[in-house]
Amino acid sequence: MKLSLSDFERRNFLVLTFAGIINAIGVTIFLAPVKLYDTGISGTSMLLGQLTPSTFSLSMFLLILNIPLFLYGLKRQGPVFTIYAIYTVVIYSIFAWLIEDVLPINVSIASPLAGTDLLLCSLFGGLITGTASGFSLRFGGAMDGIEVLAVIFSKQLGISVGAFVMVYNVILYTICGFCLQSWILPLYSIVTYMAAIKAIDFIIEGFDRAKCAIIVTDQADDICDTLSKEFQTGMTRLAARGGYSGEDKTMIYFILNRFQITTMKNIIRKIDPKAYIVISEVADVFPMNQA
Repeated sequence: MKLSLSDFERRNFLVLTFAGIINAIGVTIFLAPVKLYDTGISGTSMLLGQLTPSTFSLSMFLLILNIPLFLYGLKRQGPVFTIYAIYTVVIYSIFAWLIEDVLPINVSIASPLAGTDLLLCSLFGGLITGTASGFSLRFGGAMDGIEVLAVIFSKQLGISVGAFVMVYNVILYTICGFCLQSWILPLYSIVTYMAAIKAIDFIIEGFDRAKCAIIVTDQADDICDTLSKEFQTGMTRLAARGGYSGEDKTMIYFILNRFQITTMKNIIRKIDPKAYIVISEVADVFPMNQA
C-alpha cells in the first residue's frame, strides 16, 4: 500500500525540519561551546555529554533520552504527535552531530559568532532554541521529551505543565552547579531559559495578541453600525440585564487589535458615554468559513 502525505502534513514536516535545524544551531553554536545549558532533555544531554567520555556525544544522548519519553507518551499524545516529535528530535540530533563532528566549524572552546561572551551566548542561544521549540509546538511536534512528561504527570502532582518544566529545569541547573563547582554557568543558563520562554510565546501567540472587547450599552444599534463601518468586521450581540438596576441591556462581543482600542473607545463614548467596556487578551481566534 502506497502512503502519501497531504499538503498539510508536508508543510508540517517542512517546518519541523526547519525547527530541528535551527535548534541544533542554537545549541551547538551558542550554548555548548561555552558550556551553557539548554532546558529539559536537551540540557540534560549537554551535561551528560560533558561528564562522559567524548565517544558519548550530545546527539546520541538526545536520541537515547528523548525517543523513549515520546514513545511513553504515545497513548496520551497520539501517534501523529509522537511521529512529529521523534522526527524533530532526529533532525535536531543529526544536525547537531554534523555541526560538531563533520562541518569545518570549531565549536570546541568558543562560539564561532559570540566568542566566550556568556551574556551574548545565553541570549542568542535562548532566543534561537526557543524559536525552534515554538515552531515545533505550533506545528504539532515537540523538541523535548520533558514536555510529554509534564502533560502526563502535572495533573497527578497538582501543578501546571509550565510549573513542571520549570521545576525540572531548576533541578537540572542545580545539579549542573554542583557538578561544575561553579554557579556562573547555571545562572547564565537561567537567562537562556527565560529568553527561550519569551521566544516560544512570540512564535505560538504572535507579536500582537488579539483583544476582546465586551461592551454593555443601551444603544447597541448605533454602536454596532458605527464599529462595523469603521473596522469592516462583525460582532456578536447578547441580551443582558443590569444586576443593580434591573434594566434591559445589550452586550456586544467584539474582537480587535491593540491599535484599534483607542478608536473604539472614542466611538463608544460619543454614542453612549455611560457604556461599560471590558477589554481582555485573546490567545487564538479561529474564524469559521461560511457556507
